Amino acid sequence: MKFFGVLLKRTILTIILIIIGGLSFLYIKYPDIGKKEEIKIAHTPEQIKRGEYLVNNVAACMGCHTGDRDPQKLFYPFDKNLGAGGLKFGEEMGLPGTFYSRNITPAATGLKNWTDTDIFYAMTAGVSKDGSPLFPLMPYENYAKMDKEDIYSIIAYIRTIPAVENQVEKPNAKFPMNLIMRTIPKAPEFSKRPEPKDTIAYGKYLFTVAACNDCHTQKIKGKPVEGMEHAGGFEFALVSGGKSRSANITPDVETGIGSWTRESFIARFKANVARVKANPNTKPGEFNSLMPWLEYAGMSDQDLGAIFAYLMSSKPVSNKVQVFEK
Repeated sequence: MKFFGVLLKRTILTIILIIIGGLSFLYIKYPDIGKKEEIKIAHTPEQIKRGEYLVNNVAACMGCHTGDRDPQKLFYPFDKNLGAGGLKFGEEMGLPGTFYSRNITPAATGLKNWTDTDIFYAMTAGVSKDGSPLFPLMPYENYAKMDKEDIYSIIAYIRTIPAVENQVEKPNAKFPMNLIMRTIPKAPEFSKRPEPKDTIAYGKYLFTVAACNDCHTQKIKGKPVEGMEHAGGFEFALVSGGKSRSANITPDVETGIGSWTRESFIARFKANVARVKANPNTKPGEFNSLMPWLEYAGMSDQDLGAIFAYLMSSKPVSNKVQVFEK
């Protein structure tokens, strides 16, 4: 019996040492984003103008990074404390923990003490200033495929927005996501922004920057369902009550946008701006949507048209979606 007791103790000790060793390796080796280069941005007026367009209309950054919004309003508009963060993304949304959008204003509780390099690698590699990994709800995997110049422009612009002091709560990722998160960040693989005349390639680039696929493709445990690209059905629990689902935006005629024209696609975005200007309140359980219609509506007709061209070139998928349910 004494022999088996010693053997059990040694076995338990070995297991503990293996776990400690594994965790030590995980924390020492990851996140692994390769060698950082020092980023120095000129912050020119041209960069700031381009960045303003990308932040407010294409990437729609403020939609997530502004927590001060009225849940009773259609499409949850916001007009104050822009970029101050604090928007909650919790387990009620099917996430493995509770996460909050960061304060990205140039405030002491925001990015005041962050260098251009810090912001650059948070955006494109998913690693915060202190070296900790960001949960990929922040679409850094998309931004890692952007043109470097567009990233520079975004950073140049957010340096100019009004500073808002807002200390945001720290994220709380549940086990094992708190460990898995460390392995997700990687070195960015940038691309060159296609010329607008190459309509489909340019549309795909904008589609990627806007992270459209993140919501319009169903996922199981964070991984896209194969064969359901752009087919919608991703479900969101709304603060105002009910469930919203992303639409099928493949060129399927029956269940997608196959019967739409370029003009009707663009008009859908512009029409929703008019709807919100009427300042409607929604009652609990009435239709609402997390789709950032108001931000995307600010894209030029050329850019929205390019996205439409790209979508129409994709594979049609039959998937009927009920976009809202009480």
